[in-house]
Amino acid sequence: YVQRRIIRRAIRHGYKLGKKTPFFHKLVPDLVAMMGDAYPRLKADGARVMDVLRVEEERFFETLEIGMAILDAALADTKVLPGEVAFKLHDTYGFPLDLSADVCRERGLEVDEAGFNAAMDKQKTQARAAGKFKMDKALEYSGAGHPFTGYTQLEEPAKVVALYADGVAVQALSAGQNGVVVLNTTPFYAESGGQVGDSGVITASPSPQPSPQGGEGANTNVSDLLPLPPGEGRGEGSPHFKVDDTQKIKADVFGHHGHMHSGVLKVGDAVVAKVNAEARGRTIRNHSATHLMHKALREVLGTHVQQKGSLVDSDKTRFDFTHNAPVTAAQIREIEAHVNAEILDNAATDASVMDLEAAQKTGAMMLFGEKYGETVRVLTIGSSKELCGGVHVGRTGDIGVFKIISESGVASGVRRVEAVTGHAALDYFQSLESTVEAAAGALKANPTDLQNRLDQVLDNVKALEKEVAALKGKLASSQGDELMLQAVDVKGVKVLAVKLDGADAKTLRDTMDKLKDKLKTAVIVLAAVDGDKVQVAAGVTQDSVGKVKAGELVNFVAQQVGGKGGGKADMAMAGGTDASKLSEALKSVQAWVTERV
Repeated sequence: YVQRRIIRRAIRHGYKLGKKTPFFHKLVPDLVAMMGDAYPRLKADGARVMDVLRVEEERFFETLEIGMAILDAALADTKVLPGEVAFKLHDTYGFPLDLSADVCRERGLEVDEAGFNAAMDKQKTQARAAGKFKMDKALEYSGAGHPFTGYTQLEEPAKVVALYADGVAVQALSAGQNGVVVLNTTPFYAESGGQVGDSGVITASPSPQPSPQGGEGANTNVSDLLPLPPGEGRGEGSPHFKVDDTQKIKADVFGHHGHMHSGVLKVGDAVVAKVNAEARGRTIRNHSATHLMHKALREVLGTHVQQKGSLVDSDKTRFDFTHNAPVTAAQIREIEAHVNAEILDNAATDASVMDLEAAQKTGAMMLFGEKYGETVRVLTIGSSKELCGGVHVGRTGDIGVFKIISESGVASGVRRVEAVTGHAALDYFQSLESTVEAAAGALKANPTDLQNRLDQVLDNVKALEKEVAALKGKLASSQGDELMLQAVDVKGVKVLAVKLDGADAKTLRDTMDKLKDKLKTAVIVLAAVDGDKVQVAAGVTQDSVGKVKAGELVNFVAQQVGGKGGGKADMAMAGGTDASKLSEALKSVQAWVTERV
């Protein structure tokens, strides 16, 4: 953002000096020649830097002229640039406030910064109101931190140390209430590092009565994870709290957000916290694959790739990264090959806690802008080594399979990929297979021969399109001969206004050209109807454009059929939405032309 502001300020100064096309990126070779020995990275990345600057310039030049025109118009009769205008320039045309302030300063004017800030606040308020998420009020918790056991456990006995309802501390939660539960220890992972928080259940601790099995086992019973209708409990008064999400209240205090389905949960109660094992399994496969994908992106696209954001949940992994061009299909295949090769190696995952300096010496990747403590967790997955506090698979083979399902741009110089693993990847492959089979069935081909059959169909379509175009040309020619007889002489000018059945825009233009050639001195209006839509073409021969303009004529007709249009003096097109009035509109053409010739 800061670099972009500097670049755009430089471009504006070049614009003032008469540089109306991109120029700034052309300075890079000279800079490399002067400073490349001192800064080897500049020399190595010179071509990429130049390309990134060129793209940035081209984007800004597209709006610079329009933005400057708006700025000039706004400053014509005032000494203060209105805040609303300054914000529009910033929000729509990429003019930072300081750039508008520079222009004003040069002219001895001021910017209404208070108005700009008010417009900015208004937009933020509207964006928050339109957002699908809500911000929970900060929970006040002053107790000690609690251990997280989720790296090795999915179920843990615990004690309730705090409860919240509507953001306020309470002593109990009853069936039907939404709330937040804080435990003295938890296997639930709280949202962090792009990985979403765990879901699951918190239930009453099992009875201490002896049993042949020694009480409940450590495995999660899937039925315990299913929601209950309000008021229905597993045993009279048995508390059952369904955890929908886990968020950090403080660095080492986790809040379990969810709904009380049955019973009453009180501060001090002994409970069992059970993570939804299936959702956790899907999530950690996606998270581990993200690390491998990050490494593969840097290997395939270049070391300039840096993480700019991620979201890892049970459905997919979404990863944003710096790169100034779309990732090609060939590059995507290569990235997938790198990741799946790591999965097939089935290497064990290793997580080591060490001090930050020792972590740096291992060569572990650290994300720019992240704040790290004195001790960090270094995660090694395959050939990837990064700092990460997330939960991961035991071996790379546990990921199963990796597939990128989409690639797109989300901001200038930032791309986004989404990928799936395991069961989700299998579902994706089977969905594609069903689509291919359906397409093959429709084209009466074997799935393996679908491409050849599709090429044949497309070739046939092109041939038919050419044949239709030729037939329309013949129709236009034959209609032209018949239509000439309907032309009316108005003071030496042939006037013709008719409807052509079954014509498209190209047929109207082709017929118009033939009629103008045959009628020599003429004013012509041709129209076609498709449902309620009307297309109108107006043509005037060169010897008559001094008296009649095709653009004015076509607009006159179009306005009568619920549309508008315009064009050149000798040829113009328009559209309309009320076909019922076309007949009267065409009849009015002769009188309109008579007034002008």
